[in-house]
Amino acid sequence: MSDVSFLKGARNLGVVLMACVTLAGQAVAGDVVEAVKSDDGWRLQVNGEDFFIKGIVWGYTPRNENYNYNLWGQSDEFVKKVLDYEFGLMSAAGVNAIRSFNFMPPKWVTYVYREYGIMTVINPLMGRYGFMVDGKWIEFTDYSDPRTREVLLEDSLRYVEQYKDVDGVLMFAFGNESNYGLSWKSFEIENLPVGAEHGESPLSVQPVSGSDGSRQEDRPESPIYYRQR
Repeated sequence: MSDVSFLKGARNLGVVLMACVTLAGQAVAGDVVEAVKSDDGWRLQVNGEDFFIKGIVWGYTPRNENYNYNLWGQSDEFVKKVLDYEFGLMSAAGVNAIRSFNFMPPKWVTYVYREYGIMTVINPLMGRYGFMVDGKWIEFTDYSDPRTREVLLEDSLRYVEQYKDVDGVLMFAFGNESNYGLSWKSFEIENLPVGAEHGESPLSVQPVSGSDGSRQEDRPESPIYYRQR
């Protein structure tokens, strides 16, 4: 396989970190996920067929628990019971994809795909809510800092390596509304914070869809080197 390459020269930080890159591999044996461009724009395809995402952001937190709750730390029997109930409802409603802020272990990604036909978008948050850089917790991620960019890229590539060949993975999404996390020094009208201007982005990927409210036609075209089988 060729290495994953994130190209330079994309648009602003908010768009780039939210951009999704399709997994150019196989969702299951023989299944291929691709972003295809034609005269009428970009389309997501699975096995050569247009894939219209009918998805939700999904997570599981029982009553009287909070965001620290870890479903995946429970017994397999309990996890399966939860997934069968939750994904059974989603399947009945016509859902075909989810995005989750906490990482579903690969075996469960494959399980819900094979049992319920629901694919998963893997979502590294890329420091959206703070990040550990060289052993120090940084509450507000400074995307203009070269070392921070390096650490975030390394972290994201680890997730790509972990999930790139997992049955049921639809694509990768980087960040979560990171354009809303930029900080200004005052309430006056100012330029974007240093490092967040156009062309100053730490990563560049071919956008397919995003969670920052921007549209495909608003984004520049930039190629991506896919990791292929």
